[in-house]
Amino acid sequence: MSGRPSDGRGAAGRTSAGKYKDEEEKSAAGRSMFGKADGRSVSGRTISGKSTDGKSVAGRNMSGKSAYGKNVSQKYTSGQDKSSGRQQYDQRNKSVSKKYEVDAKSDIAQRSGRRETKCPYEKKCGSCRYLYLSYEEQLKKKEAFVRQELEKCPELKGHFNPIIGMENPWNYRNKVTAIFDRDRKGNPVSGVYEEGTHNVIPVERCLIEDELADRIIGTIRGMLKSFKIKVYDEDTRYGLLRYVLVRRAFATGEVMVVLVTASPVLPSKRNFTNALLKAHPEITTVIQNVNTRTDSLILGDKQQVLYGKGYIEDVLCGCRFRISPASFYQINPVQTEKLYKKAIELAGLKGTETVIDAYCGIGTIGLIAASQAKNVISVELNPDAVKDAIVNAKINGIKNVRFYKADAGQFLTQMAEEGAKADVLLMDPPRSGSTEEFLQSAALLGPEKIVYISCNPVTLGRDLMVLRKLGYRAEEVWPVDMFPWSGHVETVCLLSNRKPDTKVRIDVDLEDYYRIKDAKKNQN
Repeated sequence: MSGRPSDGRGAAGRTSAGKYKDEEEKSAAGRSMFGKADGRSVSGRTISGKSTDGKSVAGRNMSGKSAYGKNVSQKYTSGQDKSSGRQQYDQRNKSVSKKYEVDAKSDIAQRSGRRETKCPYEKKCGSCRYLYLSYEEQLKKKEAFVRQELEKCPELKGHFNPIIGMENPWNYRNKVTAIFDRDRKGNPVSGVYEEGTHNVIPVERCLIEDELADRIIGTIRGMLKSFKIKVYDEDTRYGLLRYVLVRRAFATGEVMVVLVTASPVLPSKRNFTNALLKAHPEITTVIQNVNTRTDSLILGDKQQVLYGKGYIEDVLCGCRFRISPASFYQINPVQTEKLYKKAIELAGLKGTETVIDAYCGIGTIGLIAASQAKNVISVELNPDAVKDAIVNAKINGIKNVRFYKADAGQFLTQMAEEGAKADVLLMDPPRSGSTEEFLQSAALLGPEKIVYISCNPVTLGRDLMVLRKLGYRAEEVWPVDMFPWSGHVETVCLLSNRKPDTKVRIDVDLEDYYRIKDAKKNQN
C-alpha cells in the first residue's frame, strides 16, 4: 500500500513543511506519479526497452515513444506539470483535507484525561493517537471511520466487511528513521519531531518500531563522540550526521543501515563501520547517503556502500524483493500480506486476464498477482524503482510482467487511444488519492474490475464517487489495520464496470411477430 504514502507515523513524522517524512520519501522516489516528483521528466518510456525476460517491450526503448508505437514526447512533455491538475481537483474537494484534520484534532482532544499508557512520548509525539484505547476499541473506531466516509456510495450498503487486525500490534515497523540533533548541553540526541513543531523529541525505544532498529540507532548515537562526528544543525547548517535510516527484512532477517550526512566526507568511515558491525553483527549492509539539500527530503541523490551489497531482500506472499534505501516498501509486512492477498482475491484472477498495476513501485503487488494472470503491465514513474522491479521479476523467475517508466494516467490514456484492453486494474495511490485525470483514463481503458487500495478513507470516498459517474460501482470493502495505534487505516475496495452495452440484442419469435402484426392490421 507504496507510497504509498501512508506509513502510520502521523504528525510524529512531520517535517517543518508539515508533510510526512515517509510521504516525502515516496514523493521524492517518484511514486506520486503526478508532475516531476523526482525531478525527472514525465514520459511514457520504458527502461532500456526490456521486459523481465530480456526481450524488447513492444519494440520500443528510451527514444520517447510509447510502448504502443506512438511518440508521446510532444503530447506529454516534461514541462507539463500534472500538479496543476491535482491542485484543481483538490480545490474542488477542500472539505476532504479539512475534515481529515478535524478528525485528528478531535481524537487528540478525546484522549486527554484518559488512562495512562506505556509510552512516555505520547503527548509530544502525537503519532499513536489511539494508545488510550484497547486494541479492540481501536479497531472498532477505525472500522466505523471507513463506514462513515464510504456510506455516500449507496451500493455499498451491506457490503462492508469487518476490519482485519493484527494478532500482535506492537513493534511492527520494519523501517525506522531517526532525526539527529543536539540537546541544550550539546549532547547528540535522536528521535522524532514533536507534533506541530520542528523540535526533536529524544526517543530511546518506540512501541511500534522494530526493537533491533531502535538499538542500532542508540548504538550509533553513542559512537558519535568517540569518532568526533557532529550532528547536523538545520539553522546553522553546520555538522555532519542528519538522519539514520534502518530497514529490517522480517522474513530474511537482513538489516540495512543508512547514514544520511550533509557532506560526502565521513571521518574514519571504515573504523566507524567496523565498530558498528562489531556491536551489531546482524547488520548486512551499511550505506552512506549524502543529502546537501536544505528542504525537508530525507534522502539525497548520492550514496556509497560502506559494507555489504547496498540493499536487502525480503519475502512477501512467496515472492522475494530487493529493497534499496529509497525503495517504497510497506512498513508492516505482516499486514501487507493480508492486504495484498485480499486485493488479489477480490480481483478474481483465473489466469486469462491482462492486469495493470498502477503506481507499482518496486513491483510488489503486480509480481505477486502474476502467477494468477496471463500477463501484468506495471507502470511507475521513478526509473530507479522500475529498475528494482525488473530485478525483482528476474529474482523470482517471473516472465509475464512488463514494466514501464511512465505517468500512470498518461499511460492508460495512450493504451485506450491505441485500442489496447485490460481486464483488471490494481491501483494503490498515495494518501492524497488519485486524480480525476487518472480515473478518467482508467474508465477509457474499460477494465471489468478495479481493485483500489487506499491509505485514506476520505480520498477513497471522493474517488469512488468519481468512478461511479464513470460507470463503476463499488462492490465490496475490506478495512485493514496496517498501522496499529495510529489514526490511519488501509482499505481495499472492489469496483465493477457496469456500463451498459452500446448494442442490445433482442431475440424475437418470427411467428409471434407476424401474429401480432396481423392482429394490429385487422384492428385497423
